[in-house]
Amino acid sequence: MRNNSLIYLKRELQAVANPQKAKFLQGYFRTGPGEYGEGDIFLGIPGPVQRKIARRFASIPLGEVIRLLKSPTHDHRFVALEILEAKYEKAEICDRARIVRACLKNTRYINNWDLVDNFATRLLGNHLLRRSRTILYKLARSKNIWERRIAIVATRPLILHGEYDDTLAISKSLLNDPHDLIHKATGWMLREVGNRSRREEEKFLQKHAHLMPRTMLRYAIERFPEQKRKTYLARGRPRSAL
Repeated sequence: MRNNSLIYLKRELQAVANPQKAKFLQGYFRTGPGEYGEGDIFLGIPGPVQRKIARRFASIPLGEVIRLLKSPTHDHRFVALEILEAKYEKAEICDRARIVRACLKNTRYINNWDLVDNFATRLLGNHLLRRSRTILYKLARSKNIWERRIAIVATRPLILHGEYDDTLAISKSLLNDPHDLIHKATGWMLREVGNRSRREEEKFLQKHAHLMPRTMLRYAIERFPEQKRKTYLARGRPRSAL
């Protein structure tokens, strides 16, 4: 690809933009003043179409992809992460680490929940399967909501490999997080633990259910039998404490 490949990529994306869908997505992803996605710009392109275009431009140099990741347009950032994942899958070990480092230096642009969840589960989490998870604990302490969400969601690949300790430790550290998006993500990961080891999830709940925000607890126990769900909800943090 020549250096102007980003121009062609952006033109392709613009050509399939859907202003009506973009308007809907700007509401769905809360882009209004004071909302978590404030100011985000959408082209209204379906995910499968973005992924198809990303595959065609997967050979763009890493530096150019990072430039795309810094775009104010959500679709550009989504495609950039898709390209980065494709590069990671084909890269040698040393180059994989370089790709992940480049992403971690630019987490300020991975700044809506779909971007976070794609990056965390499909790239960062897989990268950490055989590596230190120290970065997750650092991200969990961040003042940036998206970095905190990255921290917990990136444990999903670990869960799928039967490793629960990091998920449980990070979940504990996020019990008092003020944001609903973190409550949902943490409850989701606890539910994922329970899907594979109900014993491990319930050990956590026995200790911490009374401290868990209501949304986090509801997500965590979503697949429990009805009576057990009611029991945990009765033990959970009162609504007035949220």
